[in-house]
Parts: sequence; C-alpha cells; structure tokens
Amino acid sequence: MRFTVLIPARLASTRLPDKPLADIGGLPMVVRVARRAAQSAAARVVVAADHARIVQACEAHGVEALLTRTDHPSGSDRLAEASTLLGLGPDDCVVNVQGDEPLIEPALIDAVAALLQARPGASMSTAAHPIDSVDEFVNPNVVKVVTDVQGLALYFSRAPIAWWRDGFAQGVTALPEPRPLRHVGIYGYRVGFLQAFPGLAQAPMERTEALEQLRALWHGHRIAVHVTAQAPGPGVDTPQDLERVRRLFPA
Repeated sequence: MRFTVLIPARLASTRLPDKPLADIGGLPMVVRVARRAAQSAAARVVVAADHARIVQACEAHGVEALLTRTDHPSGSDRLAEASTLLGLGPDDCVVNVQGDEPLIEPALIDAVAALLQARPGASMSTAAHPIDSVDEFVNPNVVKVVTDVQGLALYFSRAPIAWWRDGFAQGVTALPEPRPLRHVGIYGYRVGFLQAFPGLAQAPMERTEALEQLRALWHGHRIAVHVTAQAPGPGVDTPQDLERVRRLFPA
C-alpha cells in the first residue's frame, strides 16, 4: 500500500486566526498533525500551505511543505494543485488529513487509504462512525452519511438521516436503529479524480447542504466509506477547542 498524505493549511480563519500555527505543547498545530500522519504507512507527508509562514514553521520542524495559491475556494482545490506540484500520477492515491486534527489516528489514515485501493470502482474514500447521542443526530454541524450494501455512500447531509417514518410525529427522543453514521472529515482520492474535481460543476445539493463531497456523488462518482467503531479525537475549530486539546499536550 503506497500513498501520500496531503495536509491543507490555510492561515486565515474567522474563528481562530493563524490556526495552523497555534501552539500545542510547544509545536505548531500543523506540525502536530503532520507528525501524527507520519506514524501511518504513508510514503510521504506534505503540508500544502497558503502562506510562507506555514511553510517556514513546517520546515523548522522537519516537516515537508509547499506553497500553494492563496485563492483556492476549498481544501480539495488546494490539494489538486499540490498533487500537480508534487508530480503525482493519475493512479496514485492521496489521503487528505485536515490541518486541524492533531489527534488524528494513524490507523484511520491507513484504513481510508487501504479502502480506496481495495475499491477500484470508487473515486474517493472516507470514514464514519455510529452516532451515540440524540444531540449529535440533530446537530447540523454534525454531518451524517448513509451507505448502500457495498459500503458506498448514498448521501451526506446535515439533517438527521436516515429518518424513520413517524419521526416528525414522535419528536427526536431516541436514535433509530441501526444507529446513524457520523461522517468523519478524512478523504482518500485517486489523483486523477482529485485534479479533475475543481473543474466539475457545483451540484445543487452541494450548495444547499454546503458539503463539497456531494459534488462527487452528483456527477456519478462513488465514495467508499470505512466505518470505525470509535469516534476520532477532537479537532480544533474554536479557541475553546484549542484549549481543550492543549490540555492533552502539556508543554
């Protein structure tokens, strides 16, 4: 199994300025992420940055990084450029690890990569885990996914799916069975598809849900889903998240 981990890192963040460079136990967050990813089976781990300060911080700690354009509308667009700059071939596989996941499990990275390589009919792979609380199920910030019998994604939504017939009458006081799946924001891509993705027209449902992966489904591409029993470690979106994670990495 040979694959490359690409970590998109953008300096601007409305909720947490300079987020990739936020100190966690004496290291920039993006370096923490890259070091976790390096514990996977990846042949190479590269940070795709939008600012020289991120590249400099990575290089200072022995992490490979490259500078990409500042005007990319999404992380996948940034990774498409990075894959071109790295000279990756169309049949190569990359795993997109988010730059705000300092607790990412290396085994999850390997599982997403292995699934993509085992499913030649899929253009992408991703992960999910069973939801264990009603609050998560109804939270629009928690993305849900439903799959078919082959473990391929049918739909992603911010709404609670799958929804049982009498749910509106009863109100959401319990979880349906089988338990719904929470999508985990890690993606495997075949490089040929990754490089073509920015040129695909946006899907109407993508604009409605604000979920980029729906563009792939709308255009007929398949996304294989690895279901893990455990939820991933907490990511960092807000100052409160950052403080929570810092407590796990004493200086």
